[in-house]
Amino acid sequence: MIRLLFALVLIVSAAGAQAAVRIKDIADIKGLRENQIVGYGLVIGLNGTGDTLRNAPFTEQSLQSMLENMGINVRNEATSTNNPARPTTLRTRNVAAVMVTADLPPSIAPGERMDVTVSSLGDATSLLGGTLVMTSLRAADGAVYAVAQGAVTVAGYSVGGQAQNVSQGTPTAGRIPNGALVEREVQGSLHEMEFLVLELKNPDFVTATRILDAINRYAGGRYRAQIAFERDFRTIVLSKPRYIGPVRFLAEIGELTVEPDTPARVVINERTGTVVIGRDVRISTVAVTHGNLTVRVTEMPVVSQPAPFSKGQTVVVPQTIVEANEAGAQVAILSGVDLQRLVRGLNQIGLKPSGIIAILQAIKTAGALQADVIVQ
Repeated sequence: MIRLLFALVLIVSAAGAQAAVRIKDIADIKGLRENQIVGYGLVIGLNGTGDTLRNAPFTEQSLQSMLENMGINVRNEATSTNNPARPTTLRTRNVAAVMVTADLPPSIAPGERMDVTVSSLGDATSLLGGTLVMTSLRAADGAVYAVAQGAVTVAGYSVGGQAQNVSQGTPTAGRIPNGALVEREVQGSLHEMEFLVLELKNPDFVTATRILDAINRYAGGRYRAQIAFERDFRTIVLSKPRYIGPVRFLAEIGELTVEPDTPARVVINERTGTVVIGRDVRISTVAVTHGNLTVRVTEMPVVSQPAPFSKGQTVVVPQTIVEANEAGAQVAILSGVDLQRLVRGLNQIGLKPSGIIAILQAIKTAGALQADVIVQ
């Protein structure tokens, strides 16, 4: 298991060391991003799996407001001055209050459609078979950017009776494919940008320098000019030539390939026993041994009975057996000139993931692990 784990780490790291990636896969265009929108609505048509209106008063209030806006009177007529009109008590279980969320893509035009996610707010047990009533979706500025409506698609289910319940997935959340119609366009476009700025997804000085050199090398032959300069280790500013459009320009720049640099880092997750070692991790020469101590405690109570005619009482006498076993451990010398030798040295010890984690943390404490250790 350990050999397979570290062999997989070695294969992935070795493959990443030889492969170059496109610039558009490791950098984004500043200003071209998604915007989150959210709305509150009602899902109707449920088969008795909606909210209990007595336990979810906001669902009842929303239902009454929707019916009144459609011209349906849901209030009792006032009989006297001392007896004003009161709302009619509703007893339906076919309605559920939901929150509708979506990500508004950049440069999307009014009239286009996008997917939305619907999640229950009350005590509804399932949204299966429901239909979302027209719901306005707003952004952080309070403006309405889309309107959602349609049949909810639910992947999970929940069925059961009084003694047993069977469920799979999450039946109280679903999606509506192409369920939102865009009503407003997000301000800003590529043509309005004086400079185009690339933002690295994983900021690094070496990676930024390699991207800068690759772009200027390409631009020197294509445009006869140096068009890129670095602002910091995260952003690179591009000066677009006048005789080319921004879309074609970014398409050409995005297809350029570079080899991103990764920091020397070891990521440890003690809960799952996962260890990920970066390609550039180095270990100074150290001698490591790790012993496995197993302690077993067994309780074997003994029943003690009194002798005949002794007028004694039967008692339970505790009896504890403790066994300690420490397996023999070997001393291994680790010298991580490269990742392959480091993995080979760790495999020689033959430990479980918990042992590997303990050794790496101890080597870091000793100052021999030349990398950052991140414990999740």
